[in-house]
This record gives sequence, C-alpha cells and structure tokens, in this order.
Amino acid sequence: MRALSVIKSRKSKFFLIMGIVGIIAIFVGFSKPFIIPVARQTFEAPLSIYIHGALSLAWVLFFTIQSSLIHVKNYKLHIRMGFAGIFLALATSLSLHPVAKFVVERDLKLGLGEMAYSNSISLLTTGLMFLLLVGFAIYYRRESTIHKRLLLLATIVLLWPAWFRFRHFFPNVPRPEIWFGLVLSDSLIIIAWIWDKISNKKVHPALLYPGIAIIVEQTIEVFLYDSPIWRTVGKLLYEIL
Repeated sequence: MRALSVIKSRKSKFFLIMGIVGIIAIFVGFSKPFIIPVARQTFEAPLSIYIHGALSLAWVLFFTIQSSLIHVKNYKLHIRMGFAGIFLALATSLSLHPVAKFVVERDLKLGLGEMAYSNSISLLTTGLMFLLLVGFAIYYRRESTIHKRLLLLATIVLLWPAWFRFRHFFPNVPRPEIWFGLVLSDSLIIIAWIWDKISNKKVHPALLYPGIAIIVEQTIEVFLYDSPIWRTVGKLLYEIL
C-alpha cells in the first residue's frame, strides 16, 4: 500500500515538476537576450513583444499552479481558475501574430532579404499547435488523464523559444536550431513518455500521438527552413498579418 501511495504521489508531482522546469527554462533562456537587457534599459522592442512575453510566462505559471492545486486536491479552485485559462490561452496564441510581424520587419531592416519571411512560420505554427492542444484539452476536461497530458504538450510547444535561447550560453554548438530548438525542447516529450511508461506501464495515446505529431512537425520546420517554398509560405503569411 505504501509503495502504491508513493507512485501516486510521483504521478501528481510530475506535471508540477514539468511546470517548474518550464519556468526555469524561461528565466534562464531569456536572461541574456531579454531579461538582462531590459533591466539595463538597453533592450528596444514594441509593446507587443513585452505583452507576448508576459502572457507566455503567465501561461507556464498558470500550468504550474493548476498542477499544484491538483497535487493538494484543491479541485474547486482548479476548476475556477480553468475558466481564466481559456482566455489566457487564446490571448497567448494571438499575441504571436504581432510578434511574427515584428520579427519579419526587423530582419528585413537588417538586410536579410527573403530569408526574413521564413522566421514568421515557426511562430505562427507554434500559436496554432498551442491553441489546438489547449482546445482539445478543454474538450476532454472531464477526462483528467487526457486533459492534463494535452495541457502538458501545449506548454512544451510554447516553451521551445526559451530552450532555443540556450544557444547564447553555448555559442560554439553547431546548428543550434537542431540541438536547442528541436532536440532539447522536444526532449521534454520523450521524458514525459518515459514517465508515463514507468508510472502507468504504457504511454497514454493522448501523450504519444500528439507528441509524435509535434516532433514530426517541428523536424519538418527545421529542415525546410529558408527553402524556396518556406520563403514563399512565409511571405504569404506575412501579407495576411
């Protein structure tokens, strides 16, 4: 009985731990390119960048707090906060649109030419995947095993820019878009699969199949980045924005 109790405790703590890892990733990853320059008043960007940063952090904090409420069995507050999470998720996803537009315009001014349009796609697909995962999590809100796994994947998707910024600490690592933007960020999905297999004897379909889809989609993005078709799609998306 005690062994079973320990396993259940570990199960509930896993999502909380993943949320804490996400918070650490944000503060460490964005420390050099954003947090420190802002503190020194040397960072210049439109308000949309600050809004998106605040909303993304708020979402990861929200996920962590919600996980902690489940851990302490405060289900009523968890449900009440869940309604606020719907609007937070929508705002976080939509905030990526002006960010994508800013990134393209900034890179055009830097003289990157057609390559600048390629950078908008990953931001917009991130917002779309995040919102889809949250949407399905809301639909399955009464199925806790599905609900929490989809929200975990949504949070992991939102975190890849933070992991990608770890390249500032390791400038000599080649192809940072692969090792930090893909391998490091998606390693959380692999870790979640391992946890599920150990704790529940199998990887839940809600974690397995969407997780595979995320890895495949992000891998395609990395290898198609700045190709002629990628630039064309990016330009079309920019014109829509």
